[in-house]
Amino acid sequence: MDQWISGQMATVPEYDRFAGADELERQLTEVAAEFPDVAVRRRIATSRLGDPIHALQVGEGDRQALVFALPHPNEPVGGLTAVHLARQLCADPELRRRIGLRFTIVGCIDPDGLRLNEGWLAGPFTRTHYARHFFRPAGDRQVEWTFPVDYHDYYFDAVLPETAGLVRLIDELRPEFMVSLHNSELGGAYYYLSRPMPELYPVLQEIPESVGLPLDRGEPESPEIPRLADGIFQGLGFKPIYDALQQSGSDLSVLRGGDGSGGYAARYGTLTLFSEVPYWHHPASSDASPAGQGYLELLRQQAANTGEFAEQLQRILGAAEPVLSAQDSPFLAASRYFVPGMVSLHESILRRIDDPVNDRPATIAEEFSLMDQVRSFRLRFGGMLLQTLDGELAVGNQAKAIREGRLELAALFQTWCAEADEIEKQVRTLPIRSLVATQYGAILATADGLAGPRTDR
Repeated sequence: MDQWISGQMATVPEYDRFAGADELERQLTEVAAEFPDVAVRRRIATSRLGDPIHALQVGEGDRQALVFALPHPNEPVGGLTAVHLARQLCADPELRRRIGLRFTIVGCIDPDGLRLNEGWLAGPFTRTHYARHFFRPAGDRQVEWTFPVDYHDYYFDAVLPETAGLVRLIDELRPEFMVSLHNSELGGAYYYLSRPMPELYPVLQEIPESVGLPLDRGEPESPEIPRLADGIFQGLGFKPIYDALQQSGSDLSVLRGGDGSGGYAARYGTLTLFSEVPYWHHPASSDASPAGQGYLELLRQQAANTGEFAEQLQRILGAAEPVLSAQDSPFLAASRYFVPGMVSLHESILRRIDDPVNDRPATIAEEFSLMDQVRSFRLRFGGMLLQTLDGELAVGNQAKAIREGRLELAALFQTWCAEADEIEKQVRTLPIRSLVATQYGAILATADGLAGPRTDR
C-alpha cells in the first residue's frame, strides 16, 4: 500500500459514537462554511418526511465522482466517512490535485430512516442492543434499491424522492467514479466493484488489515455474486439478479423494488465501489481452515433454522394483521416485506441443497457465515416486528392478537438474544475509527487507481 494512502488514513480521528441525521447535516454545513472558496453546498433532494438533503461539491475539472452515505439507514459508518472525505479534500489542495476528480458528497441520503436507528448510535455496541433499536426499510422503500428499471417483463418507476435526487445527480454528472457507502454487522471487511480491476485488489485487501480489520472470507451475501478475489466481489445490479432467479426457476413475483445505484450508473461507464465494514468481528469469520463437515450438511442446518423462525414470525404477523391500526408505520411496512422474505429465503436454501456443486467440504468461515446469517436475521426482523407490536400497544391497540403476539415474540426474541450473547463472548467490537479509515482509504485508492500509472509519485 502506498505511503500516501496510509498517511491519509492516519488523519481519521477517534470516534465514540455514530452521528445522527441532524449531526451529519450540521457537520457538512460547517465544512462548507469553513472552506467557502473550495466547497459548494447544494440541495439535491427532499426526504419523504420533508427534510432537505444537501450535497457538498469539492474540486475542479470535468472528471466527476459521486459519494453518498446511508442508502441503508442502519449503516451509519459511511456518514462519518463522507464528512471526513469532504473535510480532507477541502483542507488539502495536494490531495485534490493527486486525485484529480471533482467530488459530490452526500452525507446522509436517508435521514428519515437514520432517525429510526438513533436509539443505538451512541451504544452500547452489542448485537442485542442494536437489534432492539434496529430499522431497515422494506426493499421497495430503500434508497439503494429503488432506481428505475425496465428489463424483460419487469418494470419499476416508483422512485423514492431521495433516490430521485441521486438519479438526477448521476444523469447530470455522469460520474467516472461512484461510491455507495455501506457496512455489515459481524465478520470482516469486503468490497463490491462494478467491474473487475485486478490491479486494485492487493491494495484494497491491505487497507483494512493495516488498521486491524480482517478480510471476510465467508459466504457472499447471495450465492450468485461473483467472487473476484478474497474479500472482493463483483457488484450486482437488478439485471443479473433477475437472470439468476429466472435460470433457477424461482418465482419472479418475489421481486420488488428497482435497480441498484451501480446498475443505474453503468449506462455511463461508471466504476462503482461499495465498501463494506463490520461493527463486530468473530475469529471464525476469517478462518479458511476446514470445518470438519460438509457444506451440504451446513445448508440443511441453515434451511431448518431459517424455516423455523420464518414460520414463527409469519404466524405472529398473520395473526395480528386483521387488527393492526398503525397502517402507516414504517416498522409494519418493513415487517410485511422481510417476514415473507424469510420464507422465500428458506425456499432458496432448499434449492441450493439440490445443487450437486454444494456437496463439498466447508471452511470454518463458511460454517460461521451460514449459521450467523440465521442469528442476524432473527435479531433484525424479530426486533422490527417486536417494535411494530410495541407501536400498536403504544397507540392504545390492546387487541388480543397484539397482546398475545407481543408476549410470544418477546420470549422468542429473548431466547435469540441469549444465543447471540453466547457468541458475543468471542466477538470483538471494532473501533469506529478503523471502520472509517478503511472506507476512506478504499475511496482514495480506487480513485487514484482510475487515473492509471503516474510519473509524479
